[in-house]
Amino acid sequence: MPPPPTLTSLGLARAPRDHPLTYPGPWPAASALLQGDRLLPLDRLTHPGRTPVLAVGSNACPGQLRHKMDEFGIASPIPMTKARVAGLEVGVSAHVSRLGYISASPVDAPGAVRELFVIWLDDEQLRVVDASEGADSPEGNYARVPLPGPEFRVELENGHVLPGTYAYVNRHGVLHDGTGAPRRHLDQRTLITELLKKSAELRRLFGGTPEEFCARARADADLCERGTRLLREEKLVTASGLEHLYAPRRRGRNATPQVRSAGPPS
Repeated sequence: MPPPPTLTSLGLARAPRDHPLTYPGPWPAASALLQGDRLLPLDRLTHPGRTPVLAVGSNACPGQLRHKMDEFGIASPIPMTKARVAGLEVGVSAHVSRLGYISASPVDAPGAVRELFVIWLDDEQLRVVDASEGADSPEGNYARVPLPGPEFRVELENGHVLPGTYAYVNRHGVLHDGTGAPRRHLDQRTLITELLKKSAELRRLFGGTPEEFCARARADADLCERGTRLLREEKLVTASGLEHLYAPRRRGRNATPQVRSAGPPS
């Protein structure tokens, strides 16, 4: 029997952290078990004892997940299950990432249905992903919030509906589409091109092309903070509609204990 395909052979190895214009990175075609550099078949779609987290951006990219775990020497597998999600859309986070891109964030969207991935994290993996998103700090870019099942329906491929999941919601808000409604996340090159075209100050700070934008952002954390403030100053930011889900977290399996930073935040 031939060995399972590698991420490289499947075209899933490139991570947005290294190639920011590819954000959110390539996603698997089907549910799978991420084990190191390989994707293996899943023997089941639900994983009791693990925390289900809805991935709307690069957390659904196996190459990105592998990098996050490799930084901490974590080799345990991560189940990734495809799901149909009702009530959410993928919006644009209102911050410039130090990894050189403008990331995604979920937004409230009654009536919308999206195909996304649920990643099932054990306690150790959850701490790493929380830290990478800034969810372990009140000043971080994202908060991990519960998505109640009745309000946000997450249905797996076998028809099983999860009673609830978690998602990372941007604390800065999201960008709007010009009408005040949250804009949908486009491919990174198109998104950055449109933002640069509309803002002379953004061009002054980050250059006139997506390539310049990414290079300057990756080289200067202070510049990223200035760019994040500029998005709000130019009134490009609106609420995600999920702010009501923020709540103090009790210590326990789904808490977000402090760990050292898992590299630059998303």
